[in-house]
Amino acid sequence: MASNRRAFLTATAAAGALAAAPASAAPAAPDDRPRPTTAHAALAELLAGNRRYATGLSRHPDEGLLRRHALAAGQHPFAVVVGCIDSRVPPELVFDQGLGDLLCIRTAGQVLDEAVLGSIQYGVEELRIPLVLVLGHERCGAVAATLDHLRTGARVPGHLELLVDEIAPAARRTRALPGDWAEHTMRANTIWVRDAIRADSAFAAATVTAARFDLDTGLVSLLP
Repeated sequence: MASNRRAFLTATAAAGALAAAPASAAPAAPDDRPRPTTAHAALAELLAGNRRYATGLSRHPDEGLLRRHALAAGQHPFAVVVGCIDSRVPPELVFDQGLGDLLCIRTAGQVLDEAVLGSIQYGVEELRIPLVLVLGHERCGAVAATLDHLRTGARVPGHLELLVDEIAPAARRTRALPGDWAEHTMRANTIWVRDAIRADSAFAAATVTAARFDLDTGLVSLLP
């Protein structure tokens, strides 16, 4: 089943690239940029890129025409990033990576559902990505909405109820802790998402870790 699915996806991607390419397009450059092949190397590359971002030294690599042509026939990302939809936390910029480097899956508060899990599995099984990084961040709007609901008991409208229901257990576990309840909740939720992914045998081939993004400094720090 997996080999048939992989063949279908490869053929579909190739056909789409051929259909979209103009007749006069320049020959594609080979995708020969060195890629991290282990989880350790992938994490080191992410953290190095984040340091560049945080200090204003971003390289903005691999965004040009030749890179797009090289990627038209296939992709080889080295990390899956499961992050929040917050517009201030785009993984490609936060980690100073380019086209084809990261497989990014974003939901409010990093909430998991079957579509997210299937997307992670695609990265791990089909693309052989060695690292899954769950990235939470301070001042998360989904966390704030969850805390407001728990404080007031007000009804959560529409589809937002799913987000609140998923984040609420982390909020309840940390409510009695001293300090910033929102910060405690974000950390607990991010760690829970990491542990849920780790516990799933579908992702056994990858290393799964968690981190926190600081909006003020721009730095990413790993969570225990």
